[in-house]
Amino acid sequence: MKAGEFDLAERTALFGEAVIEFCLGLPAKPVSAPIINQLVRAETSVGANYCEADDAESKKDFRHKIALCRKEARETKYWLRMIAKAARAQKSLARKLWSEAKELHLIFVAIVRPTDRNLRAAQTAKSASDISH
Repeated sequence: MKAGEFDLAERTALFGEAVIEFCLGLPAKPVSAPIINQLVRAETSVGANYCEADDAESKKDFRHKIALCRKEARETKYWLRMIAKAARAQKSLARKLWSEAKELHLIFVAIVRPTDRNLRAAQTAKSASDISH
């Protein structure tokens, strides 16, 4: 990558790896084990859905996959908050990971909004074209 380039696929993959590494170091106690499972599932879904979005078959498909990324990033924040409570010794690292999940969530929000506008504009243009014919 050149300076200033942004590779969201790589960023989501690196974040997934960081969360997995974090979770591997957590004690799997009765309270924390299900939270760890949910955290790994939610976070790894962010990167997987981004890969799907990158290969979307249509604009609607792209929007749907990016919305899933947004949803899973938000869920990841939730599970990181819960694991910070369940494994208090790891609270500091959980907060750092939470900050990255928040940034990713905001990035996906910023992608979904203009995508929605563009889809609405295309639908409006199509409707106008259908009416005129």
